[in-house]
Amino acid sequence: MASMGKWAVGSSYIPVLTQTDLYLLNDVEPEIHPILAGTDGGFQLLFNLSTGQTGGYNGGSRDHDLPFNAKDEPATCPRIDTMIIITEISPWCTIVKNPAGVTLNDVCMTLWREYSDNSVTDKELETLPARIQDQVKRFASGQAAAGWSSYYTPAPATPPRVRRADWLRDRQWFEKLSRNPAYARQRLGYAASNIFVLTLGQYA
Repeated sequence: MASMGKWAVGSSYIPVLTQTDLYLLNDVEPEIHPILAGTDGGFQLLFNLSTGQTGGYNGGSRDHDLPFNAKDEPATCPRIDTMIIITEISPWCTIVKNPAGVTLNDVCMTLWREYSDNSVTDKELETLPARIQDQVKRFASGQAAAGWSSYYTPAPATPPRVRRADWLRDRQWFEKLSRNPAYARQRLGYAASNIFVLTLGQYA
C-alpha cells in the first residue's frame, strides 16, 4: 500500500529543493525516509549493492518476503534533487540525482550501478593491507562463496575484474542512511544537509 502525506508518490506535494536552495536555507535538514533510515517497523529493506536485488520483510515475520512497493516514494522530505552518499567501508562518494526529487529507487539503483559497474583500480587496491587485498580478489573471482576452504585453492590463471562491490566483501547489504556531519567533514572537507552516511552489513 502506498504511503500518504509527505511520503506520497508524485511531485506536486512539496517543492524539490536544489543544492543551492539547501545552502541558502541552512536551517533546513531534510528528513530521511523511514525505510532508508531503517526505522520503518513494517518494512525492512533488503538491498544488495552487488546484485541490485531489492525487496524486504516485516520485522515480525522475516520468513515472508515483501515487494518493494515504496520504491517511487521520495527519499527525503522536503524532496531534494541531489543526495551525496558516503560510507566508512569504501573510499567512494555516490551522487544520486533526480530533478523531480530523488526517490528510494534512485538511491538503490544508483548505488548498485556505482558498485557493480565500476572497477577498482590497481592504485586503489594497493591502499589495502595485503590480506584484505587477497580477500577482495577472492570475492571478485567468486571463490568467497566456497567458504574458508577457498583460501587454500590456487588463484585463477586470469585475474578477475575487481568491482567496487567486491571491495565491500561480505558487507554488501544496505542497512540504513544517517547523518554524521563530523565524518562528512573528515571525508569531504565540508558538511551539508544532503550528505548521508551509508551503513552496510551482512544478511543472515
